[in-house]
Amino acid sequence: MALRKLPRLLTAHFAAWLALVSMVLSGLAPVAAGSAAAATFRAPSRQALTIADVQKIIAQAVGEAKARNAKATIAVVDRVGNVLAVYRMTGARATMRFPTGVPTQLVPPLPPALPAEFGAIAKAITGAYLSSSGNAFSTRTASMIVQQHFPPAPSTPGLESGPLFGVQFSQLPCSDLNTRFPGNAAAPTAMIGPKRSPLGLAADPGGLPLYKKGVVVGGIGVLADGIYGFDPNVLDFDNDLDEVIAFAGLQGFAPPDAIRADRIPVDGSTLRFSDAKASQLHPLQSNFAALGAGAGALLAVAGFYAGDAILPGVAYGTERSGIRFAKASEFSNAQAFVLSNGRGVNRYPIRGGTDAADVGTALSPAEVRAVLEEAFTVMSRARAQIRRPLDTPAQVTISVVDSWGTVLGLVRSPDAPIFGTDVSLQKARTAAFFSNPKAGSLLLADPDAGVAPTVAATRSFLADGAALTGKSAFSARAIGNLARPYFPDGEVGRPNGPLSMPIAKFSPFATGLQTALIAQTLGADRCSNVPAAPSGQQRLANGIQIFPGAVPIYRGNRLVGAIGVSGDGIDQDDMIAFLGANNGGKKAGGIGNAPKAMRSDRIVVKVGVGVRLRYVNCPFAPFLDTSAQNVCEGL
Repeated sequence: MALRKLPRLLTAHFAAWLALVSMVLSGLAPVAAGSAAAATFRAPSRQALTIADVQKIIAQAVGEAKARNAKATIAVVDRVGNVLAVYRMTGARATMRFPTGVPTQLVPPLPPALPAEFGAIAKAITGAYLSSSGNAFSTRTASMIVQQHFPPAPSTPGLESGPLFGVQFSQLPCSDLNTRFPGNAAAPTAMIGPKRSPLGLAADPGGLPLYKKGVVVGGIGVLADGIYGFDPNVLDFDNDLDEVIAFAGLQGFAPPDAIRADRIPVDGSTLRFSDAKASQLHPLQSNFAALGAGAGALLAVAGFYAGDAILPGVAYGTERSGIRFAKASEFSNAQAFVLSNGRGVNRYPIRGGTDAADVGTALSPAEVRAVLEEAFTVMSRARAQIRRPLDTPAQVTISVVDSWGTVLGLVRSPDAPIFGTDVSLQKARTAAFFSNPKAGSLLLADPDAGVAPTVAATRSFLADGAALTGKSAFSARAIGNLARPYFPDGEVGRPNGPLSMPIAKFSPFATGLQTALIAQTLGADRCSNVPAAPSGQQRLANGIQIFPGAVPIYRGNRLVGAIGVSGDGIDQDDMIAFLGANNGGKKAGGIGNAPKAMRSDRIVVKVGVGVRLRYVNCPFAPFLDTSAQNVCEGL
């Protein structure tokens, strides 16, 4: 009997050995035995860029620029957004501008020419933040998924907007989530992330993620052509100067081919990673010391980089990175990650709501914990949209806020893209804000141009003088419907939504209310001038977000908070938020999703034929452990 079992036993051991080898080769460290999520998540191995790595990346980019008689500003960041170097070649443009004729609402007091280093840093952060061990996205990928039609091309009007429409206005320098560089690389908190970006996320080709042993360790961003724009046509292939120079810097630090954006389809269209190819490159120049003093110099960038030396990157997952495993006392799932202050203290521990003065009975810590735990469980079972290999679980960040926008808890899976941290909080605050009984009055009290008029526009558009007074529960998807330059989304010739710019004035740099709210505050410690809550909490302290993945949380008919999710497909985000609120409410008792009669999908907009707003859109057959379909139906 034992002999008959021996081949099976050896096969099992061999399979386990192969699995371990596969994990090592892919840069993923095995989780501890006995973990509740051992079969679901693995933490990325702790790779980081060294000073020598950064020098090589810069030297390769500079060498390609010189071979093309170009002058570039080059930025390199680590995975959590720490700027490791900004190098300006001698004679490179000091400024950049938006494309001619493209509308912008960004910071009207500033001149149209912005510092070139801002663009380079934003591109590098975009490449790092949008990527993970399961997907590698670039600024060209970002360009494809943030425009008014997806995929963007002259032949695609009539299609819906990009799945991450509006994400470019996350990671803002005014965000209260993203940490600030203290001005001195030797300061104790200097390398604690995630860091802010000077211009949010970039859609201008020339930003690429950097990898070591299959693990994303940072990003490179290049600004050489003087234009900070986007690609309006994905049907052709560009010879983009910024992108080719960045692609040279990428050599030796490229992502695995299997996880590049051009291996990942969304809604029937394959995404784009880079139009540059290795065959276009000149012989690589990898010796930084050989560049010489005349080639260029490191450049100090106030608020981002001291400029006195190239820095090594921080290994993601360590205390110093600002993102680490949760302790048993912080979260029940051993594979959860939290944000930390670098000294072992969770920046957003689970807590109760602060808004009892407005809502009566605020969310309790136990209720917040139940919602986060149940959402984390849904995520663990959900099939990812953007990750490779296929049939791997989704990885996202989950945030819960009270009705004032106060963070009551934030958790993430080990390898969720960094961008989703700030975005999940934006989404939660957006759902809480627009569902609040005071939403209209708060927008009317904001002194910034373009904000107050959206109240009358929304009430007229919805033919409801009581809109934005708490009558309806608005999800992030519903607010996104109202923030598109065509309504219904994508249909040319239709009017713009009341929270959007008209199409003639719209661009990825001028989306409407989203940009009007932040136009005057990018250098401040908040992302809007909406009046603060009685506690002093800035209700929209990191801006709003206008793509799906958040729902408000109710106690009966009363708003008490919201849950936001971001990181792995917008329908997956919707489902995790919606089922997290539902299941967490059942577990805790007394809270849950908005009553059906209050949800925004009960609102019919009279534009030609009646068009119903959306609430959530959950994917069919979304789970890895069951073939169940329509999992949100009837809830």
